[in-house]
Amino acid sequence: MSNYLQRAQKVFDRINQLAAISEQATGITRTFGTPEFLQGSALVSGWMHDAGLQTRMDNIGNVRGRLLSKNPGAKTFVIASHIDTVINAGRFDGPLGVILGLDLLEQLIINKTELPFHIELIAFSDEEGVRFHTTYLGSKVVAGTFDNSFLDRTDKTGTTLKQVVQSLGSNIDLLTADAIPVNELLGYFEVHIEQGPVLWQSKIPVAVVTAIAGQKRIEITLTGMTGHAGTVPMAIRNDALTCAAEFVLAAEKLGKENKDRLVVTVGKLDIDGSASNVIPGKVLCSLDVRSPDERYLDIAYQQLKDSCTKICSERKIQLNWNLVQQTKPVVCDSGLNVLLKQAINKSNIELIELVSGAGHDAVPISAVAPVSMLFVRCFEGISHNPLENAELADVAAAIEVSDRFLEELIKKHL
Repeated sequence: MSNYLQRAQKVFDRINQLAAISEQATGITRTFGTPEFLQGSALVSGWMHDAGLQTRMDNIGNVRGRLLSKNPGAKTFVIASHIDTVINAGRFDGPLGVILGLDLLEQLIINKTELPFHIELIAFSDEEGVRFHTTYLGSKVVAGTFDNSFLDRTDKTGTTLKQVVQSLGSNIDLLTADAIPVNELLGYFEVHIEQGPVLWQSKIPVAVVTAIAGQKRIEITLTGMTGHAGTVPMAIRNDALTCAAEFVLAAEKLGKENKDRLVVTVGKLDIDGSASNVIPGKVLCSLDVRSPDERYLDIAYQQLKDSCTKICSERKIQLNWNLVQQTKPVVCDSGLNVLLKQAINKSNIELIELVSGAGHDAVPISAVAPVSMLFVRCFEGISHNPLENAELADVAAAIEVSDRFLEELIKKHL
């Protein structure tokens, strides 16, 4: 165990180095295409190169390092997570999977392990989708499912995704060439903090992920009439913000009534031209709906849309409802999960299986390859927050389980 603890400490040290790179003086923020994003990518690329991996940055900004099999025609097994963050993030969401994955490959190199397949470690460039509201940019390119219409998306400054990609020195015409052909993909493995409380409460370091919830993201624009706060009577106002407030509460009510199979979140409200003495005439808000049940996700989505339409009609507010992203629930590969469960048992850890309510890069990759995920316990289940934390012993356990998992996978394909 001491060796695993030493390796975990190295992972922690690297996580802290990466966390020191941020767009803000306090907290951790690295959004796609920023100077800090590039600085973080360069740091990870340097670690991959120093480890002896064939390293490059692809045209969407993914940092990719390959450890090659002696068989040039071998398939590729991907180990990956992301290194972008939400605003004011924690240290572990994403970087843990990349940096722990690098440790696994360094150990294979040290042990001169003969590989029956290539292994590609990928630090995905944009999983969170903060800047352009387009999650999974990096993993969609690798999966070959990138939608070129995304290139016209703009951030809050009016800069297009195309402009940002080109500013990286990338060629948008080569994005399709960065995909790993489906017939060359063996599978995918991602280590990630749980972002939930089950492991923390159970005092168990890791869990096998069996499925990932489906998700729909909607951008809602509510347009009423701006007016003077002191002169327009209450009875004839077309207040876009009070309309938004009523819908937010309706969305929360639906989520609470169906708490065992659904979560609903309005995480963003932007008031156009806001001022204390102005009746809000235009409000933009986000809506995030998730469920592991695809049928119920569709039903809940329609209920929310109908509810918003009704509220807007009653308040004489114009509604623009824009579905910007949707993903189906994902079932993790049973064959890979058998190996993960065996690895957990051999590590003398109690087996727990969890469904992930959060989305991960495994989602787009699942369309083209078998996927597997290992969750790691995190402090009180807190994530997307500076309080996000993990314990050294739990990361050491994750390294041990991942080592055993790779060992069995290699044996299976020799």
